[in-house]
Amino acid sequence: MNSLKNSFQNLLYYPSAILGMLVVFLLVFTAIYAMIKIPYRDAIRLWRGGEEVWYQNPKFAPPAWINFFSSKKYAESFAVRTSDGTMTKEVTPGAEGTSTMSSSYTFDFSYDYYPQELILYLSSTYEEKQPFISVEWLTPDGRKIRIVNLAVSQKQTYRFSQDQKLKTKLRTDDVIPALFSDPETGRLIKGTYQLLITGAAFEPDSDINVEFVSHGQVYGLAGTDQARRDLIVPLLWGTPVALAFGLLASLGTSVLTMVIAAVGTWYGGWIDELIQRITEINLVLPFLSILIMIGTFYSRSIWVILGATILLSIFTGAIKGYRSIFFQVKESLYIEAARAYGASNPRIVFLYLIPRMIPLLIPGLVSAVPAFVFLEASLALLGLGDPVLPTWGKIIEDANANGALYRGYYYWILEPATLLMVTGLGFAMLGFALDRIFNPRLRDV
Repeated sequence: MNSLKNSFQNLLYYPSAILGMLVVFLLVFTAIYAMIKIPYRDAIRLWRGGEEVWYQNPKFAPPAWINFFSSKKYAESFAVRTSDGTMTKEVTPGAEGTSTMSSSYTFDFSYDYYPQELILYLSSTYEEKQPFISVEWLTPDGRKIRIVNLAVSQKQTYRFSQDQKLKTKLRTDDVIPALFSDPETGRLIKGTYQLLITGAAFEPDSDINVEFVSHGQVYGLAGTDQARRDLIVPLLWGTPVALAFGLLASLGTSVLTMVIAAVGTWYGGWIDELIQRITEINLVLPFLSILIMIGTFYSRSIWVILGATILLSIFTGAIKGYRSIFFQVKESLYIEAARAYGASNPRIVFLYLIPRMIPLLIPGLVSAVPAFVFLEASLALLGLGDPVLPTWGKIIEDANANGALYRGYYYWILEPATLLMVTGLGFAMLGFALDRIFNPRLRDV
């Protein structure tokens, strides 16, 4: 134990090891934060949710931070509503149970590109007589544009860009630019805009609530995809999924391979022969093809794929490598001493043979994690990822299916790809440093 402790202390002498540990600790912290901030059930609900969950988000919107690197600013998204006070609402009682409602929202528009869409989500309560509203749009140059007059049902959606009467009034097929531009020059007008809504209710308990949503050109820290989903959810939750898959696969494969090699070496005979024949057969099996068949014909569950990955990765060339080393350890004097005082076979295998291999096991275990992380992402890219879990590979699959590179949505692929590369780099640097520490032949490299 002291030698292992001293070996890990030696990591501090290797800059690559320090950087690798920082990356790994950051990934672990991100994984813990994701599971606390977005519980599993919420993550699944958000990832599998449709318009009813993500209606406030624009489609195909890059992250908002690109405005810091662009001379021309893209319109950001926002949503306000009367129910939570972010949009003003005043109700004035009238005669015979009637009432009038006025609501407004004022905002500064200082961007160089128009929003994608403006939407009103209306809801009302009534028994027989529907409430009525009038919507007006005030521009920085003093113009007042009447948008629409309509009776409000219990739930109703009004999209500015789809109103044919508004198109006729503004004499354009593209409503959104017309609302933000000078009608004579067509130049975008920056400044303070105001949405005014006045309404009338004709029953004592009747009420009107409004939600105003502006779908901008950019959104959030990570952007959105074709289903309006905020990509920060799969980016965050992809971290614990990737680490769990990579660490479990690497740990399970490394430990089981070493144990099986130790058992075969110690007992010899038909046990060793059986292990070697299974290994030789497994070496010629197409690993990825088998996983693709399992995902296609049986199950795409990440746990099924993980189990199959471990099973197919046990009987590899590593068994032969461990076997050759165990043959040397088997003839050591301390093994002879253990035999002399009557130690049982399991005791010798698990307390004398295997512990001697732990220094060789640790670097390989750490270095193997990226390979399994990339494997999970590769299967997801092929459409064989877990259909429930949000993962980095699923983001890339969706981006590829929607032509992200061809349509200029580079963020959609670069974000998960960067996380995959950082994960691989962190574990690789840490694994190489551990290899130099535990392997005497590499200490001077």
